[in-house]
Amino acid sequence: MLATLIPLFDENMSVRAYSLFAQKKNFLLNPSLLGTGSNDGAANIAGLDTIESMGMETLSPDKDVFVEINNISVFSDIDSQCSAPHERLVLLADHTITPEPMYTKRLKELKEQGYKLAVRKLPVSKFEEYREILGLMDYIFLDQASVDVRKAKIYFNSVYPQIKLCVGNVDSTEIFEELAKEGGYHLYEGAFFRLPVTKGQAKVSPLKVNYIELLNMVNDDDFELTKAADVIGRDTALVISLLKMVNRFAINSEITSIRHAAAMLGQRELKKWINTAVTNELCMDKPNEIIRFSLLRAKFAENLAPVFGLGSQSSELFLMGLFSVLDLILDQPMADALQMIRVSRDIREALVNKEGKFAPVMDFILHYEEASWQEVSRQMVLLNIDLNQVYEACVGAFKWYRDLVTE
Repeated sequence: MLATLIPLFDENMSVRAYSLFAQKKNFLLNPSLLGTGSNDGAANIAGLDTIESMGMETLSPDKDVFVEINNISVFSDIDSQCSAPHERLVLLADHTITPEPMYTKRLKELKEQGYKLAVRKLPVSKFEEYREILGLMDYIFLDQASVDVRKAKIYFNSVYPQIKLCVGNVDSTEIFEELAKEGGYHLYEGAFFRLPVTKGQAKVSPLKVNYIELLNMVNDDDFELTKAADVIGRDTALVISLLKMVNRFAINSEITSIRHAAAMLGQRELKKWINTAVTNELCMDKPNEIIRFSLLRAKFAENLAPVFGLGSQSSELFLMGLFSVLDLILDQPMADALQMIRVSRDIREALVNKEGKFAPVMDFILHYEEASWQEVSRQMVLLNIDLNQVYEACVGAFKWYRDLVTE
């Protein structure tokens, strides 16, 4: 199983929902599945088993999750596959669900059961033909690159006022800001929130400079716990976070000072906590999805280390994932941002030049995040990577993130 979550934003850059894209098998490893065998197991909705095994709260604590359905899986017994609340699942119909009576009848049944419905990739020329299906929809995705979303907005507001408009393929901040200012759209999907900075020199705020100082201190080969503790003591948010962390390890011990708390963690755990906590603080003025991407990438990369034959360098891979959005955090090109943070040459080569032994791991993660399953499958074949190992690494990252944010 391969599975990833794509965030959906509102006009304030807050995440309001996720789309869960999943693929059960590696079709490139099993060419026979590309023919009629591709329907094997299609009676089940891909992704629901992921929700069931991991729990809705692990994937998305308080957001709706869109899951794809097709002309076969639409007739499946959803309750037997997933116990998540009906109102939290949005069933996303693909192009194989046509305006035939058997499909409209089934969609009505699902609607009556409390599920929300959505449709995507519906050409403008099909709008009238799909009138009965559109009348059941809660959401429609409009690809702004191929559809005049402004004209579509007028049409849907007039004919289907109940449908919430989701604009897809929003791949630049300029497009997002223009559409958000115009208003009338409910959700936005695309890479606009994580575009790398390629030029310009934004001034780093004094508070962020302090955090960078702490990162550099703990990423030295041999840093002093007491000095790190003293720097942590200057920031209330970090102190609170540290004490919460230490309390997990020392339930019956009294913490007498910040230095005492740091000593209880030890150098290795303190270093890992600081890298994570400080990155979180650096992201406070950024869309909340940036820190989520940073932390999930970090743990996913660490979990993938043995899969890529880099088990002894799992800690470095964790840092690579963590700092893979440093350009967004500091509003600096990646090369400039990494000049401010002490990282290994392997991390720098992977993040700046897309080269070196860590680069394949980062490239794999980026394609995985985007649900580019054909490329992910190709890489797994070339590198002889087992699909189950990748899925376990992904699930482990989600569970780690859930525990981290619910402490």
